[in-house]
Amino acid sequence: VQLQASGGGLVQAGDSLRVSCAASGRIYSSHVVAWFRQAPGKEREFVGAIRWGTGRTYLADSVKGRFIISKDGAKNTVYLQMNSLKSEDTAVYYCGRGNGLEYAPAHYSYWGQGTQVTVSS
Repeated sequence: VQLQASGGGLVQAGDSLRVSCAASGRIYSSHVVAWFRQAPGKEREFVGAIRWGTGRTYLADSVKGRFIISKDGAKNTVYLQMNSLKSEDTAVYYCGRGNGLEYAPAHYSYWGQGTQVTVSS
């Protein structure tokens, strides 16, 4: 199994961008797919997650009200819709699969290479 993030790019503050996380293998209903991000010189931080079986989503306080997580089961893909982007959202965005909702990246696996999101102010 591998999860590959894509769709990043360079945008201006206030713009929107949607990044995708495509899974090459099976994701079971018990799994959680999470988005993390890592800015230069900083640790990887939790952005949000979705429970594959129920579709329930969780978002970090820093992105709540601006970001939306969704999934397409037929495509084995999770999306992160990012609205009202700020310069502090600039980071490499990664997705990973976990066995339950956890906020630390160590609990997730099958990371891809990530996708760069750069927000210019």
